[in-house]
Amino acid sequence: MLEISNFGELYEKHNNMVYNLCLKYLQNIEDAEDVTQEVFISIHKSLHQFKGESKLSTWIYRIAVTKSLEFIRMKNRKKRFAFFQTIFANENGEIKIEASHFHHPGVALENKERAAIIFKAIDKLPENQKTAFILSKLEELSYAEISEIMKVSLSSVESLLFRAKQNLQKLLGDYYDKNEK
Repeated sequence: MLEISNFGELYEKHNNMVYNLCLKYLQNIEDAEDVTQEVFISIHKSLHQFKGESKLSTWIYRIAVTKSLEFIRMKNRKKRFAFFQTIFANENGEIKIEASHFHHPGVALENKERAAIIFKAIDKLPENQKTAFILSKLEELSYAEISEIMKVSLSSVESLLFRAKQNLQKLLGDYYDKNEK
């Protein structure tokens, strides 16, 4: 079990990992910073519960994934509520929804459009496929680590990644046919 006195060291060692994972999920710098802070508050509060049954980084990934998904669900609920408010508040009956444009800070300028399209497609994946894909392709974790983080079998991870790739091919197929040939 870890000592709470080592929390600063734990934070320094895992802060970038948590922030980058949150950023990949949330596609918004401010939201990723907020959720990263929530993750470390949660870690601090529950550090005494960590029993060492898995690697510390796996436990931290699990908390970061959970907090990111909770944030997305909360934000979606707020969007739906705001959407319904605009239906009743708008005098002309017009409904305008603007898509957010996310640009990951680590992506080179010439690839920003392509990256935005890819991140938008990843965001459309079902939650469990999105998690497996982000952990595998963007975080470069092994299937065993993903299995532990998601609490599913190795074959489930393989299946989720296969379906995620199929769904991304469908979502991105038209774009690549038109723009990448």
